[in-house]
Amino acid sequence: MTSSQVLIGVGLIVALAVGCQLLAHLLRVPAILLLLPAGFIAGVLTDDVNPEKLLGEAFSPLVSLAVAVILYDAGLGLDLRHLKGHTRTVVVRLIWLGALVTFVSAALLAIPIMSMSMAAAVMLGAILVVSGPTVVGPLLTFVRPTERLQRVLVWEGSLIDPVGGILGALVFHGVLAGGQPGLAAQLGAFGVSAAIGLVGGAVGAAGLWLLLRFLTLDEVLGTTTQFAAVIAVAAGCDALRDDTGLIAAVVMGMALANLPGLDMPARRPFFETLVSLIIGLLFIAISATVTPQSLRHVVLPALVLAAALVLVVRPLVALLSTVRTDVPHRERWFIGWMAPRGIVAAATASTFSAALVQAGVGGAEEILPATFVVIVATVMLYGLTAVPAARFLDVRRSARSRPLLVGGDPWVVDLGGALRSAGLDVLMWAGLDRQRQSIRDAGLELAPGELLAAATGAGAELEGITDVLLLTDEDDFNALALMTLKETAEGPVHRLMPPNRSHGVVAPYTGSEALFSAGLNRPELARRYAAGARIVTREVADGAIPAGHDMLFLVRPDGQLTAATESTSPTPAVGDVAVLLTPSPEPRPGTASAPRPPIGPGG
Repeated sequence: MTSSQVLIGVGLIVALAVGCQLLAHLLRVPAILLLLPAGFIAGVLTDDVNPEKLLGEAFSPLVSLAVAVILYDAGLGLDLRHLKGHTRTVVVRLIWLGALVTFVSAALLAIPIMSMSMAAAVMLGAILVVSGPTVVGPLLTFVRPTERLQRVLVWEGSLIDPVGGILGALVFHGVLAGGQPGLAAQLGAFGVSAAIGLVGGAVGAAGLWLLLRFLTLDEVLGTTTQFAAVIAVAAGCDALRDDTGLIAAVVMGMALANLPGLDMPARRPFFETLVSLIIGLLFIAISATVTPQSLRHVVLPALVLAAALVLVVRPLVALLSTVRTDVPHRERWFIGWMAPRGIVAAATASTFSAALVQAGVGGAEEILPATFVVIVATVMLYGLTAVPAARFLDVRRSARSRPLLVGGDPWVVDLGGALRSAGLDVLMWAGLDRQRQSIRDAGLELAPGELLAAATGAGAELEGITDVLLLTDEDDFNALALMTLKETAEGPVHRLMPPNRSHGVVAPYTGSEALFSAGLNRPELARRYAAGARIVTREVADGAIPAGHDMLFLVRPDGQLTAATESTSPTPAVGDVAVLLTPSPEPRPGTASAPRPPIGPGG
């Protein structure tokens, strides 16, 4: 290809990848729904986007390294200490038992349905084990299932990607070893491959742990160090034996997530941006290699295989994984109706199928197009039916707001109690031990871990946060937290109004209005509370509020939380619950959980 064709091809791939992700964000659909057909159509219309012609022999190694980065990032989220009780039981079963059942079933079904050899069918079965958070996450955001369902499915997607990557790499080397004479030689080759990946991952994890533990690295240098280490270790392992770098990358991520003495941040902006771009590029590039000729004799058998996986295998996996647990039957059925395939399936199919074709494995040329069809079929099916299925099974989350209150001062704890008495599911976070204890003593739910994980649901710990209220007595902390969280939290993020004419670490304008009416800033609110003012709730009867009371929030009859801000005050209506700050001289009328008399003329 000429240099002009290469430039045009690279530009088209990047533009299509980002453009499809942007359009998917605007349409609120999984990006894969647009990426796969866009890449396939581009590959049909022009050869410029075909990565095998653009990159030649470098394409397969680059795909392997790209997948290693994705799996490393997924491995960083695999801190199993966050899973407890029956939820942990279900997730663990979905990983090991679900992977085993899916692997065996897909392999056995592929032999008669796809007319594949045993070796190719086993490889396809290993590839189709994975699901992936990059597909499941956007679907669940749109569906809004119950919190436990969300937690189970997101954790399954996060865990099954690296597990599937390891299984795929091991099966790949086992298939290649199967062509060698003698059982001892086959087992030896299989063991060598596994050992190279495990040792490489252990060495890489140890080196990274030492660097991150004992060197003072800023965020940029720390993330680039991790990126360089993953690429170097994965490339070194692959150079010794093909695709062992995938095993090493997963081992590195899992080790760093669980080794003592090292707290990995909940948010990894560099890796998140890089992984998002890699996913888009891989989907466009891989789907561009799938030609209409390769699909001609594969589409119908692959659709039959996909139907069997969706209608038989996945419900069986859900049943086996939830038996003898407290998961309700409706949630079990929904777990059985959510297993779309994603980027790791496409990338591993592209990487492994090419090598197996070169090795002369019968039916290996059908692995990539069959995987492509299964990905498209499952994503389209689940994407179109997930919401109706969740609505039919009645497993969607309540539309009521779920605020996260950040702070542990006495008035903040009372505010949490008031919002809870108004019917909201309140979550709180505080950094000081005494504040966290006061939250527990008040019977309010306390978010574990760090603030970013609590506010954004990183690691599938806390989903469903609709509002973040930054209410600490540190104005600069509130401002910095707002600047960080407003880019990642699903709902609005508000902070307390700082003292007038104060000089903080960020500009006064932070892109979000401060809480409460003008003049009711942090020092004034704390002063009035110390003087005897209290936070109470009242049910609105005629739209009026008691004289001298300050409106803080309104809770609408449908459970939606509306905050009073420095420039706007929500208008109460009949049926609303008003959260009010009483005047300072007024003695405490009762606790937030006391019965709420209706608001009438004069209070």
